[in-house]
Amino acid sequence: MKAWVNAARLRTLPLSVSGILTGTAMANHLGYFNTPIFILSILATLAFQVTSNFANDYGDGIKGTDNIDRIGPKRTLQSGLLSRRELKWGITIAAVISLIIVAGLLYYAFADDELGYTLLFAFLALFCVWAALNYTIGSRAYGYRGMGDVFVFVFFGLLSVLGSMFLYTKFLTFPAVMPAAVVGLLSAAVLNLNNLRDYRSDKDVQKNTLVVYIGLRRGVNYHITLIFMAFLLLLLFVLSQYNNIMNALCLLAFIPVFLHVKRVVRIKEPLLFDPELKVLALSTFLMALLFYIGYNYFL
Repeated sequence: MKAWVNAARLRTLPLSVSGILTGTAMANHLGYFNTPIFILSILATLAFQVTSNFANDYGDGIKGTDNIDRIGPKRTLQSGLLSRRELKWGITIAAVISLIIVAGLLYYAFADDELGYTLLFAFLALFCVWAALNYTIGSRAYGYRGMGDVFVFVFFGLLSVLGSMFLYTKFLTFPAVMPAAVVGLLSAAVLNLNNLRDYRSDKDVQKNTLVVYIGLRRGVNYHITLIFMAFLLLLLFVLSQYNNIMNALCLLAFIPVFLHVKRVVRIKEPLLFDPELKVLALSTFLMALLFYIGYNYFL
């Protein structure tokens, strides 16, 4: 059990929920809510995240990316806690559970014969599984070709926020793109921080993340850019959709984020990026939670 909990990487789960909270907040603010949709959306995104984490453990393990030089937590395949066969079964079971949860979610969201929407979201669910598997698995894994940031922005940000909002409302609004992009940018920053930490080991094994392509110092500048773009977009959203002072509550989450940036620019050794991962991931979750509170409990 300890090995599977390790492989699930529990510290990544709050970040994956951030998009669902933000999308639900947008729908609630417009007067839409459905308890089964909310619960099943949370369960689905957690299941997809666990599937991705299992797949990443397997992909990096068989490629030799996870080795004794790795700075972060030891992975289960690398350390021998789980075998290849066990991890393959774990990936398969997690993916199947994900799709079962999605089936229930689509039943509650589109029970009124909305076949087109059902088929669209079923396709998106399969695409999520594909993305979870192909980040590190296979000869054309996109995480080894500098494309991880793009996929994280799309799946953790745009798809998570706008998709969950649509499940409630059956429509989207242009302003909703801004908080969706905020979550996507902060999630990409979390991935970038991970890649900054692993810069040397990734470069040695030819895992060509964006940081490997542009270098450590430019990677830090890119990190700062992602965070400030997220802040400016959130500020623009708050100002453009302002109802009362509590709408600005979500901006408070950027206090620990800016303190994080201050520490990041001073870091010289990749090892020191690791503690900042938890700070940024939890700050993103805090932003989503405050966003929900600010737009739904103080109208």
